[in-house]
Amino acid sequence: MSFLDPKRTVAELKDLRQLTGDENGAQRVAFTKKWVETRVWLRKKLEALPVEVHTDEAENLWATLRGESEAALLIGGHMDSVPNGGWLDGCLNVMAGLEILRRINDQYKGKPPVTVRLVDWADEEGARFGKSLFGSSACSGTLNMDEARGLKDRDGITLPDALKNVGVDFEKVKECGKELKNAKAYLELHIEQGPVLLDLDLPLGPVLGTFGVERHAITFHGQAAHSGSTPMNRRKDAFLAAAKMSPEIYKITDRNGGVCTIGSCTTKPGIVTSVVEECRITLDQRHLDAKALAQMLKEAKEASEKFAKEGNVKVSWDRLWQIEPVLFNPQLIDFCTEAIAETGAKPHRLPSGPLHDAAEMGRAGVPTVMMFVQSLHGISHNKIEDTKEEHLEMCVTAFDKLAEKTINWLK
Repeated sequence: MSFLDPKRTVAELKDLRQLTGDENGAQRVAFTKKWVETRVWLRKKLEALPVEVHTDEAENLWATLRGESEAALLIGGHMDSVPNGGWLDGCLNVMAGLEILRRINDQYKGKPPVTVRLVDWADEEGARFGKSLFGSSACSGTLNMDEARGLKDRDGITLPDALKNVGVDFEKVKECGKELKNAKAYLELHIEQGPVLLDLDLPLGPVLGTFGVERHAITFHGQAAHSGSTPMNRRKDAFLAAAKMSPEIYKITDRNGGVCTIGSCTTKPGIVTSVVEECRITLDQRHLDAKALAQMLKEAKEASEKFAKEGNVKVSWDRLWQIEPVLFNPQLIDFCTEAIAETGAKPHRLPSGPLHDAAEMGRAGVPTVMMFVQSLHGISHNKIEDTKEEHLEMCVTAFDKLAEKTINWLK
C-alpha cells in the first residue's frame, strides 16, 4: 500500500508561494526575515512526524527519522531563493523529501530499515553574499573560511555578522561536518533550470554529475592612440584581439563539448576618440569531463596568444575561480533511471551545468545522485519559472521510488 500523496506536495508548494512570494517572485533570501518565516513554516510541517529536528553549526536544518540501522539516507534541498526567484527552485527538493518522509514513516510504522534524514541546506543560492553552497560546503569541509569571512552584502554587512544575527557563530560552521558521520547516500531532486528535457519533450532525467568550472579574466594590453589620426595598420587595438575570442570559444565548445561564455567586457580608456589600450573579458568554461575541461582551457589560452600576436598586443590571464567536475554514483544513477522508467517516463541522462548542494556531498565522498524534472521555458531564477503539475506529481513519485531503492540497497 502506498502512502505517498504527490498532490499534497504540489498544494504545499503553492501555499509556500503564497506565504513567501509577491508579484515579483519568491523572496526567501537566506538569513532574512522571510527565510526565517519559511523555516518556521517547515518546522510546523515536521511536527506531525516522529522526527528529531535541529539546526547545525552552519544553520542547516535536519529532520531525522531513526531507523533500525544508524546508516543514513540523506535527502536534501534548500528553502532559500534568489531575490524575485522562482516558486520551485530548491523548495521542491525539500517538500518532496518531506512527503517521502511521511510515506516511509507510515509504511515502516516509524522504524525504517535505515535512518532517513531530510536536510534544508542554508544559503545554497549565495544571493546575498555571492557565495553559493554555504551550508553544504561548510558541512563537506570545502568552505574557504578566509574568503567567506570577508564577504559583504550590498549594505556592507559581513557574512559573519549576518550569521550572528540568526544565532550562528561563523568560526564554528565547519563543525557541522559531523552530520555526515553515518551518511551512506544522498539524493536530491531539482527542477532542471535549463531547456534540455523541455526540448526533448521528456519529464524526468537522472543527473550524471555537475560540471567542473574554469573561470578567468583575460586582459589584452594594447596602446591608446587618437582614433582620428592613427592609421588602421598602426594600431595596437586591445579590443580587436579580445573580440576575436567570442566566435573562437564557440568553435572550442564545438570541438570539446561543454559550454563556454564570455560574460563581460570592459575597456580603457573607454572613450570613443581613443583606440582601446586595455580590454578585459571574463571567460566561463564548464564540462563534466576534467580532461575535456583542461583541453578547452588550453585551446582558449592558445587562441588568446594567437590573437594578441596578430594585433601586436599582449595578453594576460587571471584565474577567478575553479572547481573540479563531480561525477555522481553509478549505482544510484541506475536506480534513478529505473525509478523514472517505472513511472512510465523515458529517462534521459544529462549533466548539470549549475552547481548544487549535491556536488558538495559528492565531494565529501557520500554516494550521490540527482533527479531533474522538466522546466517550462527552460528558465529559472525568474518569476516565470514553472513546471507542469503532472510533471511535479510524477517527479515526487519517481523520487520516492528512488528513495526506496536506495533504502533497500543500504539495509
